[in-house]
Amino acid sequence: MYKVSVIVPIYNVEKYIKKCLNSLVNQTLQEIQIILVNDGSKDKSGEIAKEYAQMYKNKILYLEKENGGLSDARNYGIPYAEGEYIAFIDSDDYIDENAYEEMYDKAKKENSDYVECDFIWEYPNKNKIDRYKEYTDLKEMFKNVRVVAWNKLIKKEIILKNNLYFPKGLRYEDVEFTYKLIPYLNKISYISKPFIHYVQRDNSIINNQNARNAEIFEVLDNVIKYYREKNIYEDYKEEIEYTYARYVLCRSFTRMCKIRDKNVKKRLLKEVWENLNTKFPKWKENRFLKEKNIKNLYMRTINYFTFKCYSCVFSIVNIEKFIWKVKKWKR
Repeated sequence: MYKVSVIVPIYNVEKYIKKCLNSLVNQTLQEIQIILVNDGSKDKSGEIAKEYAQMYKNKILYLEKENGGLSDARNYGIPYAEGEYIAFIDSDDYIDENAYEEMYDKAKKENSDYVECDFIWEYPNKNKIDRYKEYTDLKEMFKNVRVVAWNKLIKKEIILKNNLYFPKGLRYEDVEFTYKLIPYLNKISYISKPFIHYVQRDNSIINNQNARNAEIFEVLDNVIKYYREKNIYEDYKEEIEYTYARYVLCRSFTRMCKIRDKNVKKRLLKEVWENLNTKFPKWKENRFLKEKNIKNLYMRTINYFTFKCYSCVFSIVNIEKFIWKVKKWKR
C-alpha cells in the first residue's frame, strides 16, 4: 500500500521535468506513488515522462489527457491516488529527497490531516527561503496560510469525502482549493524545513502581470459563496474580510500595478477598490488590522486618494519587498 501519492501535472516542461522526476523517484519514502498527468504537452515532456514510467513501473503511473490547464490535470490525477495522503508538485519544481518521508512521519506521529513545510524561491541568480510560523488553529491558518498546493501533504479521505477539486479556468486555483480545504481539517502540522524548490521562470504565471490578476477576486468570491452554502461564513467572517482586504491592498495590488496597459490597470484598480468597500464597508474596523506590523499600518492609513498614489509607487517598487526591507532595517 502506498503511503503518499504525488500528483504531477505536466505541460511543455522538457527542460525541467527530469530534475523534478529524479527528486521524486529518489525519495527516501519507499511507499510512494507518482502520478504523472501529461496535459497535452507539445514538446518532449510526455516522452520523458513515459521513459521514467517504464523505468519505475512500481512507482510511476503515467496518464495522458487533452490540454485543460493545471487545475484540470491535478483533478484528473486525484481519482487514481492510492496513497493515504496526497501531495502535489509542479513539473518544473523539485523536492528534497527526504521530504515526503519526514512529512508522512510527522503526519502519523501527530495524527494530522495536513502537514505543511517551508520552501525556497529559486531564481536564476539567487534563492530566498520562505519560512513561516506554525498555525495555532484553523482561523489563524485561514489568515496566514501560504496558498500554494505543492508544500502540503493532505489526507486523501478529506479531499474525496468533501469533493474538493481545483477550479478550472482560473489563475488562482490554489487559493480556492486551500481555503475550501481548511474547515475540514482537524489536526494540522508544520515542519520548519524548506523541502520544496519553487523554480522561477521568466514565462511562469507568477511573473506575468496582466488583466488576469483580477481573477483572484472571482476566486475569493467563490470561497465566500462556498462558506455561505456550508453555513460556516459567520465562523470565519473576520478572517475572510481581513484576507480580502489584504489581497486588494497588498498581494494582488502590487501585481496589478505592474500591468503595462494603463487603461486596463486604471479600470482594474478602481473596480477592486470599489468591490472591497462594497462587500466590506467596515473593513477598517477589522480587529486583525489592530495588530502592530508595517503591513497593517499601511492598510489602516490608506484611502482612495492614497490608493491611487501607491499604485504609481508600486508600479516601480514591490510592496512585499519594501516591507521586508523595512522589517530588516528595524531589526
